[in-house]
Order: sequence, then structure tokens, then C-alpha cells
Amino acid sequence: MTQFDLTGRKALVTGGAQGLGAGMAEALAKAGASVMIADIQTDTGQKTADTLRDAGAVAGFVPLDVTDDDSWQNAIATTVSELDGLDILVNNAGIELSGLVIDLDPQDVTSMLQVNVLGAALGVKHAFRAMRPGGPAGAGGAVINISSVAATIPFPGIAGYSATKAAVDRLTRVAALESGKLGYGVRVNCIYPGLVPTEMGMKLADDMVTLGLWPSAEAAVGDVIGLTPLGRLGEVSDMADAVVFLASDAARFITGAGLPVDGGMGM
Repeated sequence: MTQFDLTGRKALVTGGAQGLGAGMAEALAKAGASVMIADIQTDTGQKTADTLRDAGAVAGFVPLDVTDDDSWQNAIATTVSELDGLDILVNNAGIELSGLVIDLDPQDVTSMLQVNVLGAALGVKHAFRAMRPGGPAGAGGAVINISSVAATIPFPGIAGYSATKAAVDRLTRVAALESGKLGYGVRVNCIYPGLVPTEMGMKLADDMVTLGLWPSAEAAVGDVIGLTPLGRLGEVSDMADAVVFLASDAARFITGAGLPVDGGMGM
């Protein structure tokens, strides 16, 4: 057994139906964890869980609206019941709505605050309640929040998104402190992913063109690569492996930290 072996651990991944979330769920499963996919995309989420099961993993799906307290309570209860516990929460669900500050849309900002900040906060709340001593899982564990390189550097066209991801960083650190002081036994960390060419990532590049900030999506992506010392975009596996690390015993003395997984872009 290695320190990265998650055999016997039970994980819940929000926004796990596709993109980064699906990749993180797959990596956790390959490391030995049982995985519950949680998403508002019921059909896609169920297919992702089916794919994991077909590959030999213990996996399931539960519908989850991360902005709804009752939905979180149901998702956590279902996970604990079906997987016989909960040791890992990956707060991955998020949305990005681009826009210039001069054209700021209050509804867009409100939507991002609800999903990216409130959604992550409710996840931490219910993970703590389940994982702390006396909770229905009760064995401690790890929460990994997904922030963004946008929380660490200025990038045009995404002020609202950047603000919400910076809030995720602060939430992570306060939650880690509270968990330690109150004896919950739950480590709380976050990662800052760089740009990954998922559907969400490429839409961002297209948005930069629509906003008049770059002449083409290719130019926008090229400039991001130019800002990245390792000279490439991120891959889903880069982010997923970082999540496995933070969930594992290899990170047993790490809490309240933000791990850049951005090829050096945010340094």
C-alpha cells in the first residue's frame, strides 16, 4: 500500500458529471476510493457513474443542486448510506460567466456567487457535520475545494468569477482553522487549476473574443500558454492527480493550503 492508496475511502464529487469533476472522480476511483457523483445533470451524471462501475469501481450518482441546503443534506445522507461512509468531499461544481466590469450583469455575478461560493460553503458545512466525531460518518476526512488560478492573478473579462474563486480560497482557510480548533478531524485544502481545454475552458477563450479582448480564441489560448512557465495548458489529469494527493495520507499534515496546479502561471 502506498500513501496515495485510497482503498476503503468514500468520496463525493460535486459537478462530477463531466469535465474536471468527471476526471477527478475517475482518478479517485483508480486510487481505490468508492465515489459518488453529484450533479444537476442527471443523465450525464448517471452515465459517468455507470462508466466508473463498468471499469470496476464502486460508484453511484445522486442529484445535487449545490445552492440548496436540503439538496446537500440529501446528497450527503445518500452517500453515507450507499457507500457506508464519507471521507472525501471534492467541491468542484462551479460556473464561469464572462463580462467586462463596465458591463457588469448583476444576475451573472449573483449566479456565480450562489454556485461558486454558497455552493462550496454548504458543501463544507455538511461535510463537517457528517465527518466530525458523532456525525453519521464520524471518522474525519478531507475536503478539497476547487478554486482557480483566477484567484491569484488578474485576468481581463472575468472579474466576477475571479472574485468568487478568491472567496473559495478564504473559505478554505477559515474552515480549516475551525475544523482544527473544534476537533473535527477534517483537513480542508484547495487547488488553483490553470486553464484546461474542457468545454468550460474553451468557452472562456471564445468569450474573450466576444468581449473584444483578443482577436481569436487561438490567440487568447496562446497568450495563456505564453504566461505559463511550463509552456502548455493544463490537463484534466493534472488537476485530478492533485486532488488525489490532497485526499491521501501523503497530505496528512496539510490543511488550510492552496495548491497551484497551473504550470507556474500564478507565481
